[in-house]
Amino acid sequence: MIIDPSNEVKYRLKLAERYLIEARRAYRRRDYRETISYSQLSAENSAKTIIAVFRIPSWSHDPSGELLDLLENLPENIRENTIEIAEAARALAPEHGRSVYGEPLRGLTPWDIYNKEDAEKALKLAEKTFKKTIDVLNGLKIL
Repeated sequence: MIIDPSNEVKYRLKLAERYLIEARRAYRRRDYRETISYSQLSAENSAKTIIAVFRIPSWSHDPSGELLDLLENLPENIRENTIEIAEAARALAPEHGRSVYGEPLRGLTPWDIYNKEDAEKALKLAEKTFKKTIDVLNGLKIL
């Protein structure tokens, strides 16, 4: 089976955008757990969008290492944005498990651990990350 990398890039970008839309909707509903969960998935797929330019991304919820490994393949003028995308994916990665399982050792469900400030912070980071992803793709002349 031959995989077309341009299809993978489009697919990942679409995922990142749709999860960002869902994060915004959840925030408006004051569903902070979902805001965090969707923000994490948006940032993860933003990072995977850039990775997909060069190879198929792994299934990891923290693709930051994969993305940073590709820095030398990128033009100098988009490396800083790429580093910031990787940092955002790394920062939000632990929230994948926490937004699904909570903190079992503390007896906290996912709905118990997040508040408005947590959700707002995650959403802003996901929005910034998506914008930087678009900038990187433009810098690579992919969009």
